[in-house]
Amino acid sequence: MASVLHGSARTTPRIRAELQASKESARSLAARYDLNPKTVRKWRQRTTTADAPMGPKAPKSTVLTPAEEAIVVAFRQKTLLPLDDVLGCLRDTIPNLSRSALHRCLQRHGISRLPKEEASDKRNRFKSYQIGYVHIDSCELRHTDGKLVMFLAIDRVSKFTYVEFHDSAGKKEGSAFLRNVVAAFPYKIHTVLTDNGMAFADLPKNREGPSRRFLGPHIFDRVRIEHGIEHRLTKPYSLDQRPGRANEPNHQRRHGQSLPLRRPRKPQGARTGLRHSLQLRQAPKGAKMANALSGHLQ
Repeated sequence: MASVLHGSARTTPRIRAELQASKESARSLAARYDLNPKTVRKWRQRTTTADAPMGPKAPKSTVLTPAEEAIVVAFRQKTLLPLDDVLGCLRDTIPNLSRSALHRCLQRHGISRLPKEEASDKRNRFKSYQIGYVHIDSCELRHTDGKLVMFLAIDRVSKFTYVEFHDSAGKKEGSAFLRNVVAAFPYKIHTVLTDNGMAFADLPKNREGPSRRFLGPHIFDRVRIEHGIEHRLTKPYSLDQRPGRANEPNHQRRHGQSLPLRRPRKPQGARTGLRHSLQLRQAPKGAKMANALSGHLQ
């Protein structure tokens, strides 16, 4: 492919290579090619014949804060939702977020294009789920202002999404999030799938025995029992990266997956407006989905 030169270029890659290979003086080369001697010296100091990249050396958003940019990146990586759906889910949480700002943010971090869904063999097809099968997950977001914990719930059928942001991922946060999920979803939830993190389940060794019988079930299980919801756990250390679904690492501390904004922590208090922000994505429209919803609405 031919290289593209900027509009004010006085040289071509061939001329630049000749300038770098020549042993003549800069003044004589400038006279031969009708160039400024400074231009000749500039290309002699370079090792390539390509134009230098324009723009800032460290691109950053002029609209989004580091915390908001970390939220956008993590939300996109966890849900794999299209651009407009991500915008609809995060618009209220991040008031300054526009479609163009969101697109530029995703481009900076190399996630502007969703991965193409690979054709799977018939033997490996996943079973069809009824609406109301919700996957709940959490991950830690690190940025220059500190850290946040994102709790995410997404229905495997309708892709209805609900998200909150907290300062920690403990038992109380997990149970409170489940209550808010039940209240936010417009239809009945029959099953929740979580990892084995502290916010959702006890350690396997502590799930049985006299102490567990005395203390009762995990606080997350108390909430789901109250609403008649089945609780399923992922296998330890499993990872589900199917498009449209949240990843399934089992412990929230394993979510420290190399976010591009990971930098040394600088304790600041500029993120209070980002905590406990609730966002929803409406379920897809259509006759089939409308029939499914009508049968599950409370």
